[in-house]
Amino acid sequence: MPVLPRALEIQGEISAIRRDIHAHPELAFEENRTSDVVAAKLEEWGLEVTRGLGKTGLVGTLRKGNSLKSIGLRADMDCLPMDEANDFAHRSTSPGRMHACGHDGHTAMLLGAAKMLSETRNFEGAVHFIFQPAEEGGGGAKVMIEDGLFEKFPCDAVFAIHNKPGVPVGHIVTKGGPLLAAADRWDIRITGRGGHAAHPHSTLDPMVVGANIVMALQTIVSRNIDPIDAGVVTVGFFHAGSAYNVIPGDAHIGGTTRTTTPANRELVKRRIDEICEGAARMHGVKIEVEHKPGYPPTVNDVEQARFAADVAAGVCGEHAVEDNTRPSMGAEDFSYMLEKVPGAMVWLGNGGGPGTVSLHNSRYDFNDMAIPFGVSFFVRTVERFLDPKAA
Repeated sequence: MPVLPRALEIQGEISAIRRDIHAHPELAFEENRTSDVVAAKLEEWGLEVTRGLGKTGLVGTLRKGNSLKSIGLRADMDCLPMDEANDFAHRSTSPGRMHACGHDGHTAMLLGAAKMLSETRNFEGAVHFIFQPAEEGGGGAKVMIEDGLFEKFPCDAVFAIHNKPGVPVGHIVTKGGPLLAAADRWDIRITGRGGHAAHPHSTLDPMVVGANIVMALQTIVSRNIDPIDAGVVTVGFFHAGSAYNVIPGDAHIGGTTRTTTPANRELVKRRIDEICEGAARMHGVKIEVEHKPGYPPTVNDVEQARFAADVAAGVCGEHAVEDNTRPSMGAEDFSYMLEKVPGAMVWLGNGGGPGTVSLHNSRYDFNDMAIPFGVSFFVRTVERFLDPKAA
């Protein structure tokens, strides 16, 4: 079945909701107005609404029949702390806040699916519409889970959409296995002995130690990780010294690592520690390493990713679906949900070609032409997963 006719009929209504949310962006765990808008719409359409999971998160539930089978659909609601450079009518009304990642579109599409499914109810079981706060660094998915998300709303599978600039509108891509990377941060603090630049022999120069560490870190991906796997170790800053003729007493290096498997994530962490331990012994300085774990890798369940691609082919046409897309070294906290429940994220085309604006760009805007495809994907996913004939 192609994109659902009803999704085309409600496109204007859902687009208006999307633009209203875009004009009133809210940061992580501050999505009060957005949550109010979502809750009001869900209640208007007859869904059970539970608020307060993950602070500003909420879940809307539709049930039909006696089947115990259930499915979760997730959308994120928060914006980014940045100014918007667009000048259209629905631009941000809040300085320093902008929906530059399309979460307004994700939320609107899931609302569209809730509206359609509340009308048709062509399923048997329970559908949980999960509206999540704080994806942009706040780990809202993790907080909702800690608040009992999957205990209160058990799901046999969970699915999510993220828009993808560069992919044509009407196309959906995904893959089984790692889709996005883990994003971790680390700090290396070197304590040496400073002194006069003319007498380096009387110092323990942390700059030289740090330079050696920076170069050694580059060998982790090139010499420790399987070349077939993806990995990134990036030094983001190196702070030391303040004068031309002084060797400083300490240095601070910080950066990020991106890995697509738990094993490589642990390997990179271990190698950073080993490199720093070796440098400390070799140069006679003190080195402290602090690891700041971020989101884990987003790993799609192979079977559910295959199912999602099949659903997408029915919505967009087989020519517009790719089931083995290249993973991204970006990160997503939907990963926490996938650690608990099998499922998959798909990427929905936001448009490509010359002039394409990337995510997290001050001129980005979600493409409303993508709404019917995202809504139809969510609806057909539910109808296929909770097929009454299979109940």
